[in-house]
Amino acid sequence: QVQIVESGGGLVQPGGSLRLACTVSGFTSDDYAIGWFRQAPGKEREGVSCIRSDDGHTFYRNSVKGRFTISRDSAMNTVYLQMDSLLPEDTAVYYCAVDSAGRAGSAGPLAPLFTWATDTMYDYWGQGTQVTVST
Repeated sequence: QVQIVESGGGLVQPGGSLRLACTVSGFTSDDYAIGWFRQAPGKEREGVSCIRSDDGHTFYRNSVKGRFTISRDSAMNTVYLQMDSLLPEDTAVYYCAVDSAGRAGSAGPLAPLFTWATDTMYDYWGQGTQVTVST
């Protein structure tokens, strides 16, 4: 049984930093991807970042490029999302998700957003962790 546990959310002032962690267990595959999504109140869920297991390629939506960094441990059991220079518009519930078929990002790092940020590509989802950026 696949289990996904997110941690690291909280309240931070604008310009501050948080690091989210996503620990995955009960899952075995040679080719998969792990993504971070977020959903703000009244808005649709959107892909934030993704990392692939095979080549380590990383992906970011434009609004977080240069501020967020996705990384993994050597076994890719845990994936991190380092969030710096946080803005009030980053406030959302952040979800970690696993694409067990390795479709997300398979078109390469220069491919459009929808090739990795489409939530229907992902099979397993965590419960989410709240990130609030406010004074």
